[in-house]
Amino acid sequence: MALQLDEGVTDQPAGETAEQYRHESGDASLGWGERGERNLWVGHCHIVRGTDLVGSAVVRVTVVVPTYNEAGNIERLCREVRLAVPEADILIVDDASPDGTGQLAEDIGRELGHVRVLHRAGKAGLGAAYREGLRNAIENGAEICVQMDADLSHDPQVLPALIANAENGADLAIGSRYVPGGITENWPRRRRALSRWGNRYAAGVLGLAVNDATAGYRAYRSDALERMEFDSVAAEGYGFQVEMTYRLVRIGGKVVEFPITFRDRTAGTSKMSGGIVREALVIVIKLWVDDFGGRRRRRARGG
Repeated sequence: MALQLDEGVTDQPAGETAEQYRHESGDASLGWGERGERNLWVGHCHIVRGTDLVGSAVVRVTVVVPTYNEAGNIERLCREVRLAVPEADILIVDDASPDGTGQLAEDIGRELGHVRVLHRAGKAGLGAAYREGLRNAIENGAEICVQMDADLSHDPQVLPALIANAENGADLAIGSRYVPGGITENWPRRRRALSRWGNRYAAGVLGLAVNDATAGYRAYRSDALERMEFDSVAAEGYGFQVEMTYRLVRIGGKVVEFPITFRDRTAGTSKMSGGIVREALVIVIKLWVDDFGGRRRRRARGG
């Protein structure tokens, strides 16, 4: 199923139902008014925004997309992102793809406009690509930075809802597979179970009230990225997303999750590996150990 713009948007703790969360802390949802206004609920606050604001010049948005050998997807991705958020910038961060992804992105960018390609010297990992891409986006004036995969597993039609949450109160908006209404399609049972378990493990060990800490479809406010010092995040792969989520929570940032349909890629090759999974498990323990020392120091100061 495709996400409609009037789906409920939730940031309830893991294990809490959407109904319980709405009752306890208010709903956060996005829909359309009778005259075409954008209606957004954040907590108990109802905000009406004009239809021309999402991804417009009012709030500068950059969609950051790391790529490596995505020649089969890059043109369609750029066209669909442009249709979904016409005024947003698209930043392709290409790790010298042998299949020519970077050059294809340059070609489509000349046609569509507002598409830039950051050519890197070689394949250096997802986290490194995002760190460089996010820094480049902020330096070029982005107030909201979106992360999404190039393999079309993230539906570009969701971008207006993702961005609207960041415009209207969320420091981090996550397109989540694991809140009520979220769906994962075409994954084998083993990979689905690994993803679910990994998220519960990260949330339980680190005390994160986040259902999908490994999600790659997300929007950050740039000021929150600076406050969490994202440049110093060392992890790659799923570990990068977990550490970014953890840092955002540790600085007291507001996280909003809302349901998406995640579809496995149909073109190209998955970058998933056993090493990426192991790194994510290790980074959770490292963050817990580091925070244990921080908790002791805070107690010693009486904090």
